[in-house]
Amino acid sequence: MNDIPYRSALIIGAGSGISASVARLLRAAELPVVVAARNVDKLATLVNETGAIALPVDATDAAQVERLFAETQARIGAPEIVIYNASGRLRGPIAELDPAGVEQAVTASALGAFYAVQQAARYMVPAGNGAILLTGATAGVKGFALSAPFAMGKFALRGLAQSAAREMAPKGVHVAHIVADGSVRAEHRADPADRPDSTLDPAAIAQTYIDLLRQHRSAWSWEIEVRPWVESF
Repeated sequence: MNDIPYRSALIIGAGSGISASVARLLRAAELPVVVAARNVDKLATLVNETGAIALPVDATDAAQVERLFAETQARIGAPEIVIYNASGRLRGPIAELDPAGVEQAVTASALGAFYAVQQAARYMVPAGNGAILLTGATAGVKGFALSAPFAMGKFALRGLAQSAAREMAPKGVHVAHIVADGSVRAEHRADPADRPDSTLDPAAIAQTYIDLLRQHRSAWSWEIEVRPWVESF
């Protein structure tokens, strides 16, 4: 039985990890899903597997994000679930970082998320219903050396989530920030033999997203952390 209290979903910044796993669970619950990315070719396998609809978007462009929401509404109805999974990474010593690259990285992680939340709010607040899930990282609560742009973007994302949750929860919109506190498992990066489950299984993270969506409004979480059981914190 599908007990997710929403009828449609849009995942922005979709790829083969967390967002693909979430898309599979949402499609298994028979929700129509749009997966959006700059390069939709990489989503072909997911689309063939799940029947999700792939749409192109550059999440750093406000006009493209607005068009994405309009096209999503035309294809599956106004999205009642919006998941923002895009981010920008740029590593290096602060003194040597290219300012244009920093701007691009922060825009992908934070400003693009604002564009998505703004559009979601315009659909969800009048309806008094919806859920917005924002994918965070360890860097959103602890900035690491040589990773200032990623920390800047993820700290801003967390602030956006907290502010949006306080504004929109009383209007019926559930906003939550998920801190993925650790490396996410990938096909090209297996766990060490002596440390099984030392990375986050994207399917297990996706289940957490589904659990958030099922929360009753009397006990909504605005933030949740997930980490491997062997992680030190």
